[in-house]
Amino acid sequence: MNHKKVAEEVNKAVGEGNIQAAAHCATRLRLVLKDPSKVDHAALDNNEDVKGTFEANGQFQIIIGPGDVNNVYAELVKITNVKEASTEDLKAVAAEGKKQNPVMAFIKVLSDIFVPIVPALVAGGLLMAINNVLTSPNLFGPQSVVEMFPNFADVASIINLLSSAPFAFLPILVGFSATRRFGGNAYLGAAIGMVMVMPDLVNGYGVANAITEGTMPYWNIFGLEVAQAGYQGSVLPVLVVSWILATLEKFFHKKIPAAFDYTFTPMLAIIITGFLTFIIVGPIMRTVSDGLTDGLVWLYETTGAVGLGVFGLFYSPIVITGLHQSFPAIETTLLADVARTGGSFIFPVASMANIAQGAATLAIFTLTNNKKQKSLASSASISALLGITEPAIFGINLKMKFPFVCAMIASGVACVSLGIFHVLSVAMGPASVIGFISIAPASIPYFMISAVISFVLGFGLTLAYGKKKMEVPVTEAEDGQAAVEINENPDQVITAKDEVLSAVISGKVVPLSQVNDPVFSTEMMGKGVAIIPEDNQLFAPADGVLTVMYDSKHAYGIQTDDGAEVLIHVGIDTVNLAGEFFTTNKKRGERVKKGELLGTFDREAIKKAGYDDTVMILITNSAAYSEVSVLDKLTVAAGDDLVAVSEAYA
Repeated sequence: MNHKKVAEEVNKAVGEGNIQAAAHCATRLRLVLKDPSKVDHAALDNNEDVKGTFEANGQFQIIIGPGDVNNVYAELVKITNVKEASTEDLKAVAAEGKKQNPVMAFIKVLSDIFVPIVPALVAGGLLMAINNVLTSPNLFGPQSVVEMFPNFADVASIINLLSSAPFAFLPILVGFSATRRFGGNAYLGAAIGMVMVMPDLVNGYGVANAITEGTMPYWNIFGLEVAQAGYQGSVLPVLVVSWILATLEKFFHKKIPAAFDYTFTPMLAIIITGFLTFIIVGPIMRTVSDGLTDGLVWLYETTGAVGLGVFGLFYSPIVITGLHQSFPAIETTLLADVARTGGSFIFPVASMANIAQGAATLAIFTLTNNKKQKSLASSASISALLGITEPAIFGINLKMKFPFVCAMIASGVACVSLGIFHVLSVAMGPASVIGFISIAPASIPYFMISAVISFVLGFGLTLAYGKKKMEVPVTEAEDGQAAVEINENPDQVITAKDEVLSAVISGKVVPLSQVNDPVFSTEMMGKGVAIIPEDNQLFAPADGVLTVMYDSKHAYGIQTDDGAEVLIHVGIDTVNLAGEFFTTNKKRGERVKKGELLGTFDREAIKKAGYDDTVMILITNSAAYSEVSVLDKLTVAAGDDLVAVSEAYA
């Protein structure tokens, strides 16, 4: 690679003088641009030395590859005279442009609170869907499954118990997550959540009836009557309560001497928050929450199919802005009181939008002759159809514009169908082609009809328009060279041979498609596998030379003696940690033996700092092989055979 030439081409493509700040990590250039609209995406897409681009967190990221990226970065700095920055500095610059937007800041807070608890809600939601299948009549016949087969009754009862728990005790989950997000002790947050759902209180779902019927018990607090009302299934009240709790805790930490802080701060924070919850905050926020829920239900019932169609049309653009991060909070509120709301209209709409984007990307896979584009489209389309649309939207559809618009139209039409048939979800689940499992049983056929409409229109419109308007990109350089170069000695060439690489760490094996970073999940950097670690030691997967080694110690590049170029990357965006929590004694250019210790990292500290600690093992010269396969294993110990590369082209 001619690093200077690549830097010049990158600078020209992003717009000369358009770079505000620049940094790099193990695989990519990270740029903050003054005007992102000036980027010539076509030039970057057709550059054979650029493996892909995407935008995230205010940064325009250009994937170059390990070993080369630091050289390209150095040349780019020389050309542009941009001040070199660390990834943490760059993150601050990117955030600077966003901090004036209070709406996005609020949405980010909601996202930070709800994303960690979504797995529990999804698990409960899917179990609720299974329970509905077992107990709903007219699904497989006039009688339900448990009526036809009474032996399943107790099974359904246990499943119902399991499915109800996350929603009945939702304040505990939200209290834990929200208090931690607001800077307080998460366990105190869980404790106040427990207070709000104590069995001694009137169940939150029955509060309205108890007040109407005059059976609500009250505490007499110095002449003030305080309702003994619970908050099962509540979201908004516990969010405000958690903020108050965290604020009080931080206040007392500052004011109470250290000798008494540990004992009295938790007590004071809980007792004050508890009284405020039942006397003021809870009743007010319950009214606000009920009003919000009733308003959403009214809006859905009033606008009907037309309103749902408009929502479906603009759902994907909403995803681009990040506003969809607020939807889990709204949807949780709708699902927590299904008896009153009937369910959620958000999940079916999200499913139609995701299916349409996946179908449009699949059409591009059919149309394009660009090998890089075809490779990305194949994986991104499947990912979108299964509910993860970022690779499809940012990697393909937005760059080409018309697939994104075609998918919007398809989603809008499909959502009109949802509105006509009043399709609602009764549980949280994957917003995708398999989303029917979260739909009310009687509406599943109509959901599937709408899904077919979304897919057929998304694929058909994109294909028809693309045949007329799509310009075939410049032909890429041929893939599959028989040899690869070692960075330390460009004159030394090794012929790639069959070999089996071992696991670099012990843990659970997961496919790259499940990694929460499009650079890895779409295989932009090459094929491979990911491991959710159960250990903190990294070992060499084969004999070779360390070609990549950074001060941040979060990534290693190894050129094996048999020709494979292996990138070992610890965590997502962990370059921002600047080496904190990582240790190593290795240096670039040093030889390593298979099974030799490369370095260590503190998993718990990394996760506590808010980073994913998944370890990726990538074959960055995958094109030099006809096959890169992952051995069929659910878990591995460090040193176990894991990745096989074979049949190198001659």
